[in-house]
Amino acid sequence: MKHWSRGAKVLALTSIGVMLVSLDISIVNVAFGSIAQDFGPESRRTLTWVFSAYNIAYAAGLLTAGRLADAFGRKRAFLTGLSIFMLGSILCAFAPTALVLVAARVVQAIGGAILTPASLALVLPEFPVEKRSSAIGIWGAVGAVSAASGPTVGGFLVDTFSWHAVFLINTPLCIVALIIGSRLLRESRDETAPRTVDYMGAALAVSGVGMLTLMIVQSDEWGWVSQRALIVFGISALLILLFVIRCNTAAHPVLDLKLFKLPFVTAAAISGFGFTMGFYSLIFVNTQWLQSVWLFSPSLSGLAAIPGPITAALVAAPAGRVAQRIGHGKVVAVGALLLSSGNLFLSSQLTTEVHYWSLYLPTMIYTGFGVGMCISTISSSATAFLPQPKFAMGSALNNTARQVGAALGVALVSAMLVAATKTSDPLQGFHNSWHLTAGIIFASGIAMLVLFRKPTEAQLAAAV
Repeated sequence: MKHWSRGAKVLALTSIGVMLVSLDISIVNVAFGSIAQDFGPESRRTLTWVFSAYNIAYAAGLLTAGRLADAFGRKRAFLTGLSIFMLGSILCAFAPTALVLVAARVVQAIGGAILTPASLALVLPEFPVEKRSSAIGIWGAVGAVSAASGPTVGGFLVDTFSWHAVFLINTPLCIVALIIGSRLLRESRDETAPRTVDYMGAALAVSGVGMLTLMIVQSDEWGWVSQRALIVFGISALLILLFVIRCNTAAHPVLDLKLFKLPFVTAAAISGFGFTMGFYSLIFVNTQWLQSVWLFSPSLSGLAAIPGPITAALVAAPAGRVAQRIGHGKVVAVGALLLSSGNLFLSSQLTTEVHYWSLYLPTMIYTGFGVGMCISTISSSATAFLPQPKFAMGSALNNTARQVGAALGVALVSAMLVAATKTSDPLQGFHNSWHLTAGIIFASGIAMLVLFRKPTEAQLAAAV
């Protein structure tokens, strides 16, 4: 790293935090069976919250964390979030009961929510505006590849060591990042904002987004139109409405609604919600197909999927540079077309007979191009042109939209797969899921193409 630029060093360092947070969204999936075996069958119901609690707490905390980072310092927020995440990981690894493990996952998620918007806000000032799309492309690709690689890494750790290693692996990386980060990172904040927080707005944001995510992740158990689900959804809608009203009246709100007057922010929020909804659904459905239909082991299914994330990682930075020249909307539209057409191709060609090398592998590489063009370009369009005081807030808004979209997408396809098992053709659930994800991803590309507008000269000046 001796000859790296300062910007490259900051990008590499902050990407470690993003990698760990994204990895822990999916890495626990393959460890669930081993965890349940250790704690006993009576704890299985409690353990389902190992996934839900993390997703709910992470999504709920992002907006408030973004505001705190802008007001009190992005370096402080990043290092604090990383420390909390490491503490949560250690507590997870040594949890004596299922309930303690779920509580430790909440601690992990809180740390992740604090460090994520701060990490990107630390990267942006290190690059000139014309190079930010490429830098954010790499930052976004790290998160996407980490999430997609979760089953691979988790399978290896569980098979080689135990489920405890899934959490302990975070500790040395966090320690390295904390040591280097304390020396390398420069403190920055919104100097115009007071060092206070709109606690009412923060409470409404956390509870509103948290209740919405709770309804989504529990829809499989409750039913989408059950009384409980509708009540929780109604409460979340009311809280989010009150949050919007509060943001419109507070002197220094948790979320500055003026951000939505920037076309690139609005386009990225809508497109990012839809794309992430389809992308995480696709990871879930493909993993289920490999394990339940082709009977791949957890480790093998993870290895089988890895060519897609590798392709996406290689494409992300070049896609950011192309987007800077021809427009983010065009790049996302093409990427969405590649990914959605790949989904439809899978649906039309896959059978119960294994055709990995001739069919599945080429499709993963093909769709990897689409993922690389979309996920990082959407992130860069949301944040590359933000005014400096709103770096973390804008990043938090983008990540909140994506996290809620991911939770909704996985809940939808999970319900479709379960419903199909009760019919004469259980495989139809997979085909319906691929059709749904293809439609959602294609729509997200069209939304980006239609809504995205390049920043004006005044907006570019504010970004500098």
